[in-house]
Amino acid sequence: SLSPALDQIAPLLGDHTSVVTMQNGVPWWYFHGVGGPLEGTRLNAVDPGGAIWQRIGPDRVIGSVVYPAVEVDAPGLIRHVEGKRFSLGEPSGERSERVTLLAEEMVKAGLQAPVREDIRSEIWVKLWGNLSFNPISALTGSTLAAIVADDGTRALARTMMLEAQAIGESLGVRFPIAVDRRIKGAGDVGEHKTSMLQDLERGRPMEIDALVSAVQELGRLTDKPTPTIDAVLALVRRLAVERGCYR
Repeated sequence: SLSPALDQIAPLLGDHTSVVTMQNGVPWWYFHGVGGPLEGTRLNAVDPGGAIWQRIGPDRVIGSVVYPAVEVDAPGLIRHVEGKRFSLGEPSGERSERVTLLAEEMVKAGLQAPVREDIRSEIWVKLWGNLSFNPISALTGSTLAAIVADDGTRALARTMMLEAQAIGESLGVRFPIAVDRRIKGAGDVGEHKTSMLQDLERGRPMEIDALVSAVQELGRLTDKPTPTIDAVLALVRRLAVERGCYR
């Protein structure tokens, strides 16, 4: 959560400052600009008490989905495994001047920065895998390739993903690929440790709330059952508490 850093961030925000939320999981601004009965809903899992919404403000946000896979080999030493795509998008779906300029500058730097009209659907495609593979990897110590190769863990991930898909579709999300293709894509990354497993091994705070708790909360908001997500969340949260990686 950004909450602990709000006091440091606030002085940096001017009248025209944009904030690019390059993060995994469900973003705190998710229900800004969506219309309908959930417009303006704050998600307690990622923004307790709505503090981020109030102090940063959703109007500043440019959404982003981060695809590069990296590993932390040592403090301050990040090893890039693969990928250079950072999808961008306004919460409203418009192709604004600010998001266009940002994308152009990122491309000049050698990155891929496609601008999406529906950034939420792309957030869900990545979240789809993260909400399952991350906690399973933390619980088992397994890489993406190992999780996909094992019949049991692959089936567990698939069940979690189908529960999440029902939630996303009820919110109007379009899933452009089939669940089994998404699973195969995760396995194709190879012997990569997920960020949650890396955090657990290094005793760092784990992204449980953005990746899993928020999906559970969305399930409650949409009246979609999440029994498998609930069970895995309970286990990984307990593990994180025991290891000092969750408060």
